[in-house]
Amino acid sequence: MRITVAALLCSLTVAGCRKQQGTVLGRPPKGEPLTVLSVKAGTTPPEVTVSGVMIEKCPVAGCWFRLRDNTGVIKVDTKPAGFVVVNVPMESRVTVAGKVVAEGDDVMIEATGVRY
Repeated sequence: MRITVAALLCSLTVAGCRKQQGTVLGRPPKGEPLTVLSVKAGTTPPEVTVSGVMIEKCPVAGCWFRLRDNTGVIKVDTKPAGFVVVNVPMESRVTVAGKVVAEGDDVMIEATGVRY
């Protein structure tokens, strides 16, 4: 009986420690996430990965959203990558990979992939 309980506890511990992959739209984001502040400051490479919380999204088609981390907010455009975020719940933790582009005086990310 002790062996069965010990085996069960070990398997639950291992299962709980496994990194969650989540749902991926587009290409899976890779690399260490950067901050929104560093992306907006222009001190990053053209291809970036950023993590944060989705705080707003396109109410019609889900073709863009705004991501907030502890340093700021940035707009993420998903349309060029061919996916939308209609089914991604608001306030979800997301990791985005994409290309940094200028939109007028502002900076945004053209997503290549999102994990939530």
